[in-house]
Amino acid sequence: MIGVGKMKQYSNVLDKPLSKGKQEVSLSAFAFLFSELVQYNQTQVDNIAELERRLEDAGYAVGARALELLCHREKGNRRETRLLGILSFVHSTVWKALFGKVADSLEKGTEHEDEYMISEKELLVNRFISIPKDMGTFNCGAFVAGIVRGVLDNAGFPAVVTAHFVPVEGQQRPRTTILIKFAEEVAPNI
Repeated sequence: MIGVGKMKQYSNVLDKPLSKGKQEVSLSAFAFLFSELVQYNQTQVDNIAELERRLEDAGYAVGARALELLCHREKGNRRETRLLGILSFVHSTVWKALFGKVADSLEKGTEHEDEYMISEKELLVNRFISIPKDMGTFNCGAFVAGIVRGVLDNAGFPAVVTAHFVPVEGQQRPRTTILIKFAEEVAPNI
């Protein structure tokens, strides 16, 4: 038998081990699908806040599944139990798995002890979206905020997570900041 060697044949996609290989998605395919997700949800809502909430809900489901998969692949089925550990996991491991690079920055809020911020100069979900003038405050980063909330909630660190545009001097496009405000039950760990 020629070519059988070490190559193992799987009869079903579910039989393949999760730890084998990391698949990459074409950027144009992702941009097209995400644009369709935004357009579909836009036809289902009456205002920007509702659209952002729906995108956040879609992201939440992605975050919950990403946590399961990444804990299995990267950490041998172990989960972070410390606040700074889970924030670092989101900032580096989750971000790299989803966007191909570590987030630009992770900072602690200066005004409140229970607030943290993940900042990205050019968030991938905002890169290919043109926002009409009548939707001036709309931020597709709500999808990523949902992903972060999904990861944190399912790891046992409930939080309110929102996406905000922050103007940067000398740049045409604002950076996106994901603001994480942890729930009171997490506060003793801070």
